[in-house]
Amino acid sequence: MGELFTFFGLISHDKTFIYMTHMLLAAGLAILLARVAMSNLQLVPKGTQNLMEAYISGVLQMGKDVMGAENARRYVPLIATIGLFVLIANLIGIVPGFEAPTAFLELPLTLAIVVFVYYNYEGIRRQGVIKYFKHFMGPVWWLYWLMFPIEIVSHFSRLISLSFRLFGNVKGDDMFLMVILMLAPWLLPMIPFALLTFMAFLQAFIFMMLTTVYIGSAIAVEEH
Repeated sequence: MGELFTFFGLISHDKTFIYMTHMLLAAGLAILLARVAMSNLQLVPKGTQNLMEAYISGVLQMGKDVMGAENARRYVPLIATIGLFVLIANLIGIVPGFEAPTAFLELPLTLAIVVFVYYNYEGIRRQGVIKYFKHFMGPVWWLYWLMFPIEIVSHFSRLISLSFRLFGNVKGDDMFLMVILMLAPWLLPMIPFALLTFMAFLQAFIFMMLTTVYIGSAIAVEEH
């Protein structure tokens, strides 16, 4: 099976070049969308402003359910930015001639590392080093020796959970679309586009939801 055709591939077939150009394109579109939404703020939102306010409200509500209103407002900029970027990066792959940067393992893994480092940093900053790592040991003192390594492995497995889930699903969608384009390049691809669009939204939501849960669990250690 040949390589997926991309417009940037006409310039260079180098994998790093194609990945970087599509990643920068996704980032540029996310910034452009945010700038358009904020360019003419109105009391009664319309158009892009209305869309973005609905999105932020949804992210904020999800955060409130996980970590409370105050913490949700604190972390909504990060979570909403990640969700928007991942969504646009996923949707790019549906457009013929472009490839989703999330279909390259480098991007999902980088985002997963950022989330992993950040929520552990926030947990340590909010709870202190001793109190934060103490919850890794569990509630039963004589099982500390067993629970601590299990919790450490569990936390590092979140890197795989975040990165490979996103990468595998988006890469699979790209391969599926490529097969459809090879079999029936004119009519048949219109059928799975709705499904691929839904999957792009779903994977972005899952990544954003897991980020929210991980941050929420890190900063709420003292309550347990």
